[in-house]
Order: sequence, then C-alpha cells, then structure tokens
Amino acid sequence: MFSSDHVGAVFFDVDGTLVPGTSSSVFLAGFLGHRDELARAEDAYAAGTVGNRQVSELDAAGWAGVREERVSGWLDGLPLVSGIAETVAWCRRNGLVPVLATLAWSPVGSYLSARFGFHAFSGPRLETADGHFTGRVARHFDEYDKRDFALATARELGLAPRSCAAVGDSRSDLPLFAAVGWSVAFNASAGAREVATVAVDDDDLRGVLPVLRRLVAPTR
Repeated sequence: MFSSDHVGAVFFDVDGTLVPGTSSSVFLAGFLGHRDELARAEDAYAAGTVGNRQVSELDAAGWAGVREERVSGWLDGLPLVSGIAETVAWCRRNGLVPVLATLAWSPVGSYLSARFGFHAFSGPRLETADGHFTGRVARHFDEYDKRDFALATARELGLAPRSCAAVGDSRSDLPLFAAVGWSVAFNASAGAREVATVAVDDDDLRGVLPVLRRLVAPTR
C-alpha cells in the first residue's frame, strides 16, 4: 500500500534489464526444450523483422502440458542484475512507486513482484487448464500495451506521466520511453539509447539512482 505522498513512479523492464544478457523466456525455454529456437525468434523481434505475437505463440507452444507449479522453482535460478532489492527499497523510501512494465510472461512478473516488492506488473498470459499450461496464449501483450499499462498505473496513483521514469534496454521500451518524464537506457541497445533521456551502463541496478533522484529532488 502506498500513501498519497508518493511523488512519482518508476517502471522497470525485466528482460535485458533486470535479467541481463538474455530474457526470462529464453531462460525458461531451456527447461522446456526450445531455447535455441526462441532465442532466434527474440533476435528477429529485436531487429524488427517479426512481431511480438509471433514470438509469444512460438514460445507458448513449448509450454504445453507443463504444470503451473513447476515454474516458480525454475525461476529461483533466473539470472538477475545486482541491486534490485536495494533499488526497490530506495524508491519506496523516496516516494517513488516501483512497478514492473514488461513483456515477460505473467508468472515471471508475479514471481519478481513477490520476491522484491514491486507494486504491480504487466505482461502476456499463458492459457492454463486443470493446473497445466495448454500451449496457447491467453492474452497477448506488446510494447504499446506496456506503455498503456504504465500510463494507466500512473493515473491510478494520481501521477502525471512527467512524474514517472522508465528503465529499459530495447525495442519494447521505446513507446514507454516516449511517454514518461525520464527514460533510462540501462545496458541498452543503440535504438534505446537514441531515444532515452540518459544512458547508464552498470552491472548493478543502483547505477540508475542518480537519474531517479531527479524525480525526487524538486519536491525534497
């Protein structure tokens, strides 16, 4: 629960940002047997040659028959950038609401929110039946849905977009970068760097804190 004295929100991407050098989907595909195929598809998405829907449907097919309960155990081994817990705690202390704005599957957002204390998360959803994944997508979610989720969350918190920041690394962050007051390209692609307010390269998420302080400074 956040009190009315919050001054802004920070929307953090997951894949390539909190999960460095890969994506949560590719990591999980290693358990499902289609890692290489998905990695090629994600590279094609990053290059702009395929859409998010195609990648999601390809990935979802590999989940068919898997029990829902297995995923959290796999996610315990997800490679993560250092400093997530400390960055979330800093945001909370300084009146910034930390939110996951991501295209990662909803079990990933749910896991990371519970582990680190993010306020909310976005993402596509896999279809399930009788405790198993069916291999189909229940809800598609692309980079524009990501932007719209962030803006809707800001409205719910009573915040203007200019009072918000986004931290991301790639194509899926570009619409959101254009919609908020501050955008941080964190260990990012050339395309993300070109449109971001500032670029930060660091092996610890706390490297973005000097930028986030600019959201807090006007009211402190």
